[in-house]
Amino acid sequence: MSSLPAALTAAGASPSPSPSPSGSAPAVPTLQDAQESATNAASWVEQNWQTWLAMGLQILLVLAVAVALRAVVRRAITKLIDRMNRTAQAVDGTALGGLLVNAERRRQRAAAIGSVLRSVASFVILGTAALMVLSTFKIDLAPLLASAGVAGVAIGFGARNLVTDFLSGVFMILEDQYGVGDTIDAGVASGEVIEVGLRVTKLRGENGEIWYVRNGEVKRIGNLSQGWATAGVDVTVRASEDLERVRATLDEVAEKMGKEEPWNELLWGPVQVLGLDSVLIDSMVVRVSAKTMPGKSVTVERELRWRIKRAFDAASIRIVGGATAVEDQADAPDPTATVAAPSVYANADSPQSAAASPIAAQRPAPPAK
Repeated sequence: MSSLPAALTAAGASPSPSPSPSGSAPAVPTLQDAQESATNAASWVEQNWQTWLAMGLQILLVLAVAVALRAVVRRAITKLIDRMNRTAQAVDGTALGGLLVNAERRRQRAAAIGSVLRSVASFVILGTAALMVLSTFKIDLAPLLASAGVAGVAIGFGARNLVTDFLSGVFMILEDQYGVGDTIDAGVASGEVIEVGLRVTKLRGENGEIWYVRNGEVKRIGNLSQGWATAGVDVTVRASEDLERVRATLDEVAEKMGKEEPWNELLWGPVQVLGLDSVLIDSMVVRVSAKTMPGKSVTVERELRWRIKRAFDAASIRIVGGATAVEDQADAPDPTATVAAPSVYANADSPQSAAASPIAAQRPAPPAK
């Protein structure tokens, strides 16, 4: 009985290995091996914790500087745009203010410029910070930058139209070529600008249609809303009219219109009688012109025609229809008045013609057989 515990102890102390497929017994980690591994790991951490701490602090510093610099730059851009808007609003009501764009156009232009500048600043600052973080981890940036350059070139070739539209939109906004509310002729379409984007400009045509014009397709732009416009009216009167009376009537119309509202605001200069534009045999054309607010020339022309017609009617000055018009159609003689009425004898079948014609000789009848 005493030999059984000794045998069990001997078996527990040196257990027989179980057979393995390979024929060799697997290595069982002991407590001493685990202690050695922990010691090695602690030693490695102790040797490298300063490097890790330095890298972490460097990354945090780079990110903190990038975020702070981005916030400062964006705030500076916002203040610059606000100052531009305040400067433009300060000249409203002055002579220079009349040449500037409206408030909505200034607001949209400032918003677009600020958005572009903020996006560029964020891309540059954050991109630089990302490259600095990667260099902290001892990553070679040369292959990465080369791959990015190749990818950028490929994307540029594939989306060259999009890039062209975007760059054209940026320069168009920066140069203030046109804005919301302007009436422009873009070559491919014309109308009033209702929205300006970095890639597409929306125009509303004369019939209400909306045109989407890509900024890269615009080769020339005719802005009809910047500066001032000219309203011109041609008045055609009879050649026999007194020129001094015609000029006096037109001057009276111009002076009265320049003092009344809202025409005194739409007219940026006095209405001028330029003189005779052409002289023909039966008529002559007097040219009237005025400098108006941009986009209001047609409205001023219609009002001028209305007032000139009423003034000429009151002064008994006749306005004729054009260069080829007859001076007085009602007073012209009837060209058929001197022509006699057709005679009944002109008709060979009338009874009068038959009675007046000589009797035709009758032929003798042929002899009977």
